[in-house]
Amino acid sequence: QVQLVESGGGLVQAGTSLRLSCVASGGTFSSLVMGWFRQAPQKEREFVGFIRRSNLGTYYADSVKGRFTLSRDNAKNTVYLQMNGLKPEDTAAYYCAADRSGGTRNLGSYEYWGQGTQVTVSS
Repeated sequence: QVQLVESGGGLVQAGTSLRLSCVASGGTFSSLVMGWFRQAPQKEREFVGFIRRSNLGTYYADSVKGRFTLSRDNAKNTVYLQMNGLKPEDTAAYYCAADRSGGTRNLGSYEYWGQGTQVTVSS
């Protein structure tokens, strides 16, 4: 079993930055595709981005492209989500997820999930 623990959320002003971290344990981190999703109140969980194994490609939702950047450190079993230019509409709980297959935008393909970290962006 893979356990995922997110951190780094908080309350920030619009236009500022945050970096979320997700530490994995209990599996071979380098073999996992790591994704991030978010869920705002009263809304469905939505795709943010994913990063393939060994940093072989990153993919983002159009809503965050150019502002958010994914990276991973396989030696630390950690994936990072750097969020710049934050907007009030980025307010949500952010979830890290792990996929043993090729990686998709579909949350149903992710087998393991963290507990989430809250990001609140004030205007």
